[in-house]
Amino acid sequence: MLLAFDTATPAITAAVHDGTAVRAESTQVDARRHGELLLPTVDTVLSEAGIKLDAVTGIVVGVGPGPYTGLRVGLVTAAAFGDALGIPVYGVCTLDGIAYAAGRMGDLDGPFVVATDARRKEVYWARYTDPRTRTSDPAVDRPADIADEVAGLPAVGAGAVLYPQVFTGARAHGPQHQSAAALAALAAERLASGADFLPPLPLYLRRPDAQVPAGYKAVMPK
Repeated sequence: MLLAFDTATPAITAAVHDGTAVRAESTQVDARRHGELLLPTVDTVLSEAGIKLDAVTGIVVGVGPGPYTGLRVGLVTAAAFGDALGIPVYGVCTLDGIAYAAGRMGDLDGPFVVATDARRKEVYWARYTDPRTRTSDPAVDRPADIADEVAGLPAVGAGAVLYPQVFTGARAHGPQHQSAAALAALAAERLASGADFLPPLPLYLRRPDAQVPAGYKAVMPK
C-alpha cells in the first residue's frame, strides 16, 4: 500500500496505490500553499481509499528538481512519515512522473522532452526515449541555451508550454504539472521489477533564492 505525493511543481498532489491500481488521488494547483495544503490532501486520499495512515507500507515522494521552498515540504513530510511508521521512503524524479503521465495519455511515439518551469526564466528538463526511460540527467537551463537540443522533439510540462518558441514540439494538452497517481503507478512498476530508486533527497540543481546577506553587521552582547 503506497502513499505518494509531490510538491516540486505548483501542484500539491497525493495518491494511494494498492500495488495494482490507484485507489484515490487528489491534486490542487497553488504554487504558494504547498505547506498549507499537503497534509489535508494526504488526509483526503487516505479517507477516499478507506485506509488509515498506519496501513501504508511505503512512501513515494517526488524529489524534484523543483524550487527550494515547495520541494522541501514534500521531502520533509515523507521523511517524517517514514520515520514515524518505520517504512521505506522511495524517491522518484519528478520529471519521471510527468513523463509517465504523458505516456499514459498515449500520445508519444519516440524520444521526447519533459520541462517544468524553474522560474528566473529557466526550465528544469530531461530527455526520454519512452515514458519509462530517461536518457539524460535532470538539468536547469535557460530555454535559449538548449534550443538546438530540444527543437522539434515532442515536449510536455509547464516549461515546454511556457516557451513554445524553443520547445517547438510542445504538447499543450499534455500534463503540465506532477500527478501523484502517475508517480505512484510508476513506483509500483519499479518495485515489482526490482528497479532502484533515488534516495529521498532534494534535487535542487541550484542555490535557493533566500540567502544569508553578506557583510551583515554583527551585534555583540553588552
